Amino acid sequence: MRLPTLLPSSLLITCTLALMLPLFVPCRPAPTSEHLVFVEQFSRPGVGFNWRNVTCPVCKAVFTILDIALLSDANEERVARAVGEACIRLHLADEHVCRQITELFRDDFIRALQQSLLWPTEACALLVGASCGKFDMYASWNLTLPKVPKPPVTPPSPPKPGSPQSRVLFLTDIHWDKEYVAGSTADCKDPLCCRKDSETPSWRRREAGYWGTYSKCDLPLRTVQNLLENAARDGPWDWVYWTGDIPAHNVWAQTRKQQLSELTVISKLIHKHLGPNVTVYPAVGNHESTPANSFPPPFVHGNRSCAWLYDTMAKEWAPWLPEQALKTLRYGGFYTVEIQPGLRVVSLNMNFCARENFWLMVNSTDPANQLQWLVHILQESENKGEKVHIIGHIPPGLCLGSWSWNYYHIVNRYESTVTGQFFGHTHMDEFQMFYDESTMSRPLGVAFIAPSVTTYINLNPGFRVYYVDGNYQGSSRLVLDHETYILNLTTVNHSPGAPSNPVQNPKWTLLYRATEAYGVTSLFPSDYDGLLQTFIKDDRVFQKFWYLRHKGHVSETCTETCKTSLLCFLRSGRYDELEQCDLFNGFHGNMARAARKTLC
Repeated sequence: MRLPTLLPSSLLITCTLALMLPLFVPCRPAPTSEHLVFVEQFSRPGVGFNWRNVTCPVCKAVFTILDIALLSDANEERVARAVGEACIRLHLADEHVCRQITELFRDDFIRALQQSLLWPTEACALLVGASCGKFDMYASWNLTLPKVPKPPVTPPSPPKPGSPQSRVLFLTDIHWDKEYVAGSTADCKDPLCCRKDSETPSWRRREAGYWGTYSKCDLPLRTVQNLLENAARDGPWDWVYWTGDIPAHNVWAQTRKQQLSELTVISKLIHKHLGPNVTVYPAVGNHESTPANSFPPPFVHGNRSCAWLYDTMAKEWAPWLPEQALKTLRYGGFYTVEIQPGLRVVSLNMNFCARENFWLMVNSTDPANQLQWLVHILQESENKGEKVHIIGHIPPGLCLGSWSWNYYHIVNRYESTVTGQFFGHTHMDEFQMFYDESTMSRPLGVAFIAPSVTTYINLNPGFRVYYVDGNYQGSSRLVLDHETYILNLTTVNHSPGAPSNPVQNPKWTLLYRATEAYGVTSLFPSDYDGLLQTFIKDDRVFQKFWYLRHKGHVSETCTETCKTSLLCFLRSGRYDELEQCDLFNGFHGNMARAARKTLC
């Protein structure tokens, strides 16, 4: 069927682009006082188009026509071409970025849109506002919990002095850029700079540093190697958690071959430097696939499935994972392994909870049955008296509403079993709280969010070390303390006495140890709840957290609205709690949407 010639083409292409845009625009800086609140992806200055100016009937009519148009394969090329033109005309990126990103995303996105149950009212509610319909296009759903009573809860107590501790290295968001070039432009027009095609810096432009740059830049491989060399010297490690995001943020120009090559290089480097006696437990990040964020559930077969990625992961991670774990990894990107007697790790594929994963438009109800599988694992662990650590890339408080609610419900039910939750993705050093569902006041869990290895954006490179209650009878397996290490770019990019030369073989330095920085004796959920109260009452302590959150490189203070917004985020391990905190503080839902859209 041909598109009607009288269709307002600018509306059609902008509608289509608005659906695709959040999927392919590289992540922006994590929330700051300047842009955490009231950031709207589709009505920001300079775009030249504001969805609030479109009426509901016009929007619904456009999406109805778009649905009809996509019934015919002959129109796919026309729609894709229109999206690229809209990207250029609205100045959303340079022409070459618009062209490449449209070509990269077009087939998978259009196929998912054709198979989805997305109605025009839902699309317009998302773009125009709640007055057009239900905002969340993804239906509510509930998983099934076993009819086994929840065991009595015993508040945790600190281990006896001298009890064994496990020392755990945590890596996340490496974002290696193989096109990084020292001396290139650090403030280019593209979404990612410091690259060989980022032009030559003029006298007014900053240059990319040797070890990394405070800008919208990722890392050269030498910085990743230097981190691993330092980490190897700082061992021994009992084990390693590694929560994904290997490739750079050049999401408009990535190929499967490139993604797999980078996965292989980094996996082998970690194995080489940390040695064969250290087990690494990885998780899948949202940047591992191409197009970025595109993770079709297992019901999608053939070339559009994720088998190309999961099979290579299984091959590269086979030295660390047993065959049963590799089997579920190949199926859906998740697995479970016994780390030690009495302790199990569950690695979740958090892309099945991400709004940016456009394949969830087809069906977002517990993709791959991952959460139902998690319940089964946790019930077995409870029966055996095991403790469980959960690792993943995207923090659960930033997931789709129903997924987040169900995950929160699971953690509530198995609070005596789940003794650690570890995530990355935001590139910041932060956390999110879990409370008893009946009162939402008794703290029962903490989702630790570790800082990124990459500098993206305006950060020092960093990594985390967790100290966990160790391997002995009756161990709680809770996090007792953690440390954050950074590579101070201000220092290492310029040698003393020779500012034009970088420091050779730089050392990663301790930025802080949590118990010392915040004056607490442990890092139990009750300690973090008390810390939140301290942030409210003592701004000096909060500003210290703000500085440490940015890995020691921050140019702004965080007061008033910024502080309120961040406290909402820290308290909200469940997305609807973030929204409620948002509305309670008068942000009308804008802060929650901004937090979700500004994170990587």
